[in-house]
Amino acid sequence: MGQEIKGKTAYITGASSGIGRATALELAKAGVNVGLIARTKSKLEAVAEEIESIGVNVSFSSTDIANMEAVHHGIAYLEKELGPADILINNAGIGCHGPFLEIEPEQWKHTFEVNVFGTYHVTRAVLPQMIEKNRGDIINISSSNGLKGTAGSTSYSASKFAIQGMTEALMQEVRRNNIRVFTLNPSLVATELAFGDTLTEQNKEKFMQPEDLAEYMVSLLKLHPRIFIKQSLQWATNPF
Repeated sequence: MGQEIKGKTAYITGASSGIGRATALELAKAGVNVGLIARTKSKLEAVAEEIESIGVNVSFSSTDIANMEAVHHGIAYLEKELGPADILINNAGIGCHGPFLEIEPEQWKHTFEVNVFGTYHVTRAVLPQMIEKNRGDIINISSSNGLKGTAGSTSYSASKFAIQGMTEALMQEVRRNNIRVFTLNPSLVATELAFGDTLTEQNKEKFMQPEDLAEYMVSLLKLHPRIFIKQSLQWATNPF
């Protein structure tokens, strides 16, 4: 028998589109109250309206996760609106692809500021809430590129490898606090981040969808608290 997640509160980064939006909606359908974090206020408002129609509590914070001070303000606002988090989904991230010598140093650095430091900032702000409760779930969205580097993805792969190491170490630290830390490593997902303007109905049929990962995350969260899958790799069945 797993655990009931209805009535819990989840904070989700990158919640305005793609995997984040799909996860917010899937959690809301399971009765979870949702705090949305992303940069674009208009998109957050649209997702919040969808969630309100489902009938759970929702709030949002327009926050750049690369900015630690902004993150602390945003998390404090969500805590005031919804209460402390039971679940944290660190989904926000950016891509950066191209030959090593053609990627400008500032681009390389910014990838880490968002993907690594952004995850660190949000986790640092939320973790005390979970430690005080002596329970919680943190899901970090990495990538298959965080397990195996590919040509043209030096900064992106490096940032996702960093997420793997940070997650592994944190998982060992907070197990004593009954906090589970999961890492997901999806391969190509049909999102604007991966496909840009080439996202089509055909892509939707052949590649993993954000909704697929959202459904999987809900199933992980429903596992009995005594067990968790610390790392998993998700592949599309036949995208060729």
